[in-house]
Amino acid sequence: MSQRPNINKANYTRHTAQGKMPANGEVLPNKPTRQYPPLPKAPKKNKSSGVGKWLILVPVMGVIFVLFALLMGILGLRLVYADTILPRVESAGVELGGLTQAEAAQALQANWGAITLRTQNNSWQTTGDYLGLSLNAERTAERAFAQGHGEGGMTALFTSVDVPPVVQVNAAQLRVRLEEIAQDQINTTPINAGVAFENGQVVATEAQAGSAVNVEATTEQLFNTPLALADSTISLVMAQVEPEIRDATPLVQEAQRLLSNPLQIALYDPITDERFSWSIPTQEWGAWLTATSDPNSPIGLSLQANPTLMEAALSQRAQNELGAERSIDIDQAVTTLQAGLAAGQPETVQLIVDYNERSHVVQSGETITSIAWDYGVPYPFVQQLNGGIESISVGQTLRIPALDAFIDLPVIPNKRIIVDISDQRTYVYENGQLKWNWVSSTGIDSSPTWTGMYQILSHEINAYAGNWNLYMPNFMGVYRPVPGSDFTNGFHGFPTRGGGQLLWENSLGRRVTYGCILISDTNVRQLYQWAEEGVIVEIRA
Repeated sequence: MSQRPNINKANYTRHTAQGKMPANGEVLPNKPTRQYPPLPKAPKKNKSSGVGKWLILVPVMGVIFVLFALLMGILGLRLVYADTILPRVESAGVELGGLTQAEAAQALQANWGAITLRTQNNSWQTTGDYLGLSLNAERTAERAFAQGHGEGGMTALFTSVDVPPVVQVNAAQLRVRLEEIAQDQINTTPINAGVAFENGQVVATEAQAGSAVNVEATTEQLFNTPLALADSTISLVMAQVEPEIRDATPLVQEAQRLLSNPLQIALYDPITDERFSWSIPTQEWGAWLTATSDPNSPIGLSLQANPTLMEAALSQRAQNELGAERSIDIDQAVTTLQAGLAAGQPETVQLIVDYNERSHVVQSGETITSIAWDYGVPYPFVQQLNGGIESISVGQTLRIPALDAFIDLPVIPNKRIIVDISDQRTYVYENGQLKWNWVSSTGIDSSPTWTGMYQILSHEINAYAGNWNLYMPNFMGVYRPVPGSDFTNGFHGFPTRGGGQLLWENSLGRRVTYGCILISDTNVRQLYQWAEEGVIVEIRA
């Protein structure tokens, strides 16, 4: 019977723990165990169902779909507007979308005309025809249609397109018209350095630059740049205009002397024979003064009134104090004041009050003749002012000449003649006092002496009236009864006919003339010598 070997349990356990098995039951020596790095594990295979691939394909398919839809939309838009202009296409402010070329041309032509002239801060209205600009509506419509149909690419399909109008420019006419408009409405005059009255003292004021339209540059811009007429607007090229005098300090002392008193403006109304005056305070009229070059002055400068500032101030005062019917001659005021300043001492400015045109609404029963008589105007002048009308209707508005329409000569303020038709007398005034009171004769009903405000126009020692074969001694013309006529009605003595036959010697005090005012030979000689041309003649009903 064989014997089981005696195996030490402890050693067995230790060696087996180190990976060694004893052979033959012997106890093996304890050796260190070699350590090997672990082998890398093979990656696991992806066993997903393909969801990731779809996550990549979805956005790609979306982009393709959007592009396809966009392409279909473009094709559809072009089909819908195959014969018309695409939406949101305009020219010169006129919407043309959905219109055929012919309709677009009509719309453009119908809206063409108004042109806006624009600077940075202001605008003015005029017309293309006035400026010499003519629209080629057909060519403009053709260009509008081409947007998205051949021109403009894809842009015209998605954004607004403003097609510049095709315009022919008459450069010569444009220059002339721009000059006119610029002078009348746009250009501003530079203001020289001047003086002002502040806190009782005269101080120098700063100069101010003006501005003017650069007509050549504006014309060149419009001629060469189609976009210059976008929205029927012309952007004006402006130039700064420098003042001539920038320092008025040397004139302060002279201005102090001139501004020691208010400026007096004396006004005379020849219609009402009224006199009144305006006193312009020193601080107000002192602001009108500017410096100007003066080679005759020791300092090379002199003071002058700025016409723009003076006109603004006097016009406002006239409007406030004279009302809508009356005004004053601003040019005359400026000229008078300038003359006074040049002489070193402004005198009182003498002005004549002017009257404005009137209007009348026709009432039942009125005629042109009756209306003219009531307003004191020979009826042919009412006809002329209203386009040569021969008849009128109730409610119609007529233009009536101003009360001073026949006051053409310089007025003689201290003399006045009044002819009263109702009592057949002539009253002569000098310095507000009655000088002569004479019996007289005026025109018959078929050839009346017209009421109104007139003047002594002429003197002729023995005038001839060819219509009636009359010689009229000491004739003084007063008014023309017909516009443009070469004859006048006026004062005269007893006329003669046929080589010496005297007429109407025994008819004074009755209406016997053909429109003139008849007074005795003795009286007419006195009037002929006294009444110079310009004396007011008031003829009353």
